[in-house]
Amino acid sequence: MTDASENAERPILNVEGSLVALGPLRRDLLPIYQRWINDLGTMRTLGLAPLPMTSEKERDWYDRQSKAENDVPFTIYERETLRPIGNTGLHGVDYRDRSATFGILIGEPDCRGKGYGTETTRLMLDYAFTALGLHNVMLTVFEFNPAGIKAYQKAGFNEIGRRRECRMMGGKLWDEVYMDCLSSEFERPVTPGKVWGFSAWLPPGGPPQIEVGTDDGGGSR
Repeated sequence: MTDASENAERPILNVEGSLVALGPLRRDLLPIYQRWINDLGTMRTLGLAPLPMTSEKERDWYDRQSKAENDVPFTIYERETLRPIGNTGLHGVDYRDRSATFGILIGEPDCRGKGYGTETTRLMLDYAFTALGLHNVMLTVFEFNPAGIKAYQKAGFNEIGRRRECRMMGGKLWDEVYMDCLSSEFERPVTPGKVWGFSAWLPPGGPPQIEVGTDDGGGSR
């Protein structure tokens, strides 16, 4: 196989960690994105109504996300295989107030519980604070998603409040938990020998290898 064909098959990667890598959204992955969002088991952790997602709606979502100036979406890849396993993003990015909202979806069921969600979250926080210069990143997660809450806490988020009994699931009303992380509180995971964490100015050798934890959790798209 030639170098040209290998490069053609390798997806564009913006950030690489130990377990996952992050790259731009891809139009050719729309059928996979659509499959993830049509899994009702996955959708239970999202702030979306459990309705079927048509190809037309998924294309509309892609068109909005790929052109939005205040959203920064990524595809999540399993680093070892470069298989797409989910989506993540910073939404409502406000450069004046240095704030944004974080979302994540691990779409492949066999990739949950392996630390991919925690690593993705820490990579995104490091990217938000170091590359984009943000100061406050927040998220919402439902009370019935304890694995997600645990992963977010391990990544650096802290609970700041709740909207009580606002989400019906399994015949019971649950709280919506609000969490955030400040740049001044975030402990950057760095590769040994590098003291600057993630850098927007990548070294000649490529993206920095960032070492992070191993627990996993869900989130919002």
